[in-house]
Amino acid sequence: MNDLCLAIDLGTGGPKIGLVSLSGEVLEYELRPVATEFTDDGGATQDPELWWTFITEATRRLMARPDVMNESVRAIAVTGQYASTVPVDAAGIPTGPCLMWQDTRGGVYNRAAIGGPVQGYNPRKILPFIRKSGGGPSTSGADPIGQMLYLKHREPDVLARTRWLMEPIDYLTMRFTGVASATHASRLAMWLTDNRALTHYDYDQQLLDLVGIDKARLPPLVPMGSVVGTVTADVASSLGLSTDTVVITGMPDIHAAALGSGATNMYDTHVALSTTSWISCPVPKKKTDINHSIASIPGLTNDSYLVIDNQETGAKALEWLRGVLAGTGKVVGYPEMTALAMTSPPGARGVLFTPWLNGERSPVDDRTLRAAFLNISMTTERPHLVRAVLEGVAFNARWLLDSVERFIRRPMPVLRILGGGAVSDLWCQIHADILERRIERVAEPMYANLRGAALFASMSLGNIDLAGAATRVKVDRTFEPDPVARTVYRPMYAEYRRLYHRLHGVYARLNA
Repeated sequence: MNDLCLAIDLGTGGPKIGLVSLSGEVLEYELRPVATEFTDDGGATQDPELWWTFITEATRRLMARPDVMNESVRAIAVTGQYASTVPVDAAGIPTGPCLMWQDTRGGVYNRAAIGGPVQGYNPRKILPFIRKSGGGPSTSGADPIGQMLYLKHREPDVLARTRWLMEPIDYLTMRFTGVASATHASRLAMWLTDNRALTHYDYDQQLLDLVGIDKARLPPLVPMGSVVGTVTADVASSLGLSTDTVVITGMPDIHAAALGSGATNMYDTHVALSTTSWISCPVPKKKTDINHSIASIPGLTNDSYLVIDNQETGAKALEWLRGVLAGTGKVVGYPEMTALAMTSPPGARGVLFTPWLNGERSPVDDRTLRAAFLNISMTTERPHLVRAVLEGVAFNARWLLDSVERFIRRPMPVLRILGGGAVSDLWCQIHADILERRIERVAEPMYANLRGAALFASMSLGNIDLAGAATRVKVDRTFEPDPVARTVYRPMYAEYRRLYHRLHGVYARLNA
């Protein structure tokens, strides 16, 4: 109880705030839901001041535990969503809403800056991004460059009040310390740093000029895992913390997931089954597969890389279905939905579901895609629909796994799984059967990222190294592929792979 970390995981659905020991044990946490406001013109925003309100309220309650003293919390570590933009003033106070990673209003400005005839890009303009950073601005505008250009062209009054354009995790770090900072990792989705040299802490002027971003509005870069500062006196007094509490650089959720899964050795793999979904592992060098939206990004240390990819809809698909079923007049909980799915045979009697509720990023970047149930008949019942959603998310993960294994040029025989969806034994088994890989579920998968943030803080304080962090993570169950289920899923997956090529033109026309 004398060596704790206040860990914050800012997900798209809201922040988790937890007290975690520096050895990775989660004592207690709170989840505060936050809604995203969507607009017809492609806007997607959240209120960053509401995040801070929820975080401070939860921290006060956690610090009021009789077994916790203010000096017990030695560090604060923030992880969470990335590819979003919070405009703040010189004191770190928001000057406008956070433009979320789903916000596409800057697409027209991204296309004007780097658009062209080759897969939507001008080769002369996009190649410097790929060569230096590993990725580049999305033609959809759903990234920090698109968000910054949108503010520049459409909301100049907000920009006039703004000192820094920050990622959410860096914004929260500044609220604790009063210090503006960022890292190669926290700004990974901006693609404005030369990631060939991870110890060069500056933005690349050529890339800035290509898109017309002013470097003066970007927070200074510091080494990953360094101490940004200590908690300000006002924040410490308000939250019951010590002014000696240090605040570590913010880290994206993909990094916290790697640490929280224990998959920290080269090519050790984790699968996130959260709001979105991804498959990642540490790799030794920078590389990009532009055709499948897969790249390696600044990793867990200042001399390593992580595979990055993203499927727009993971466990969110089950949440969506739950909302649809609630419209029938009965609210169905997730355990009840899993129980329903278990009454359906593998394959859901031939019903297929494509979980493209918000388009897709990897292994295809196509924002016009939409979800669908296929092969529904008069005999299709609710259990088949629920199971089809669970299987559809796993089929989509298998589609990504095929591409990631080609990217790293080796198989991934064992996958660590985490995230809220991994709480379900059935969903983990479905992933093992469809991916045809051993699935190892980490203990307490719902807050693995809180554990990862605390272990990151422990590394930054010099208590443990990367190998030591991995030993703090436990596996609570292993799921082996079922050969009987494999005979059902293999032909269905073959059909699933054909669906994108058959349907993407339809979606492009319907959602133009």
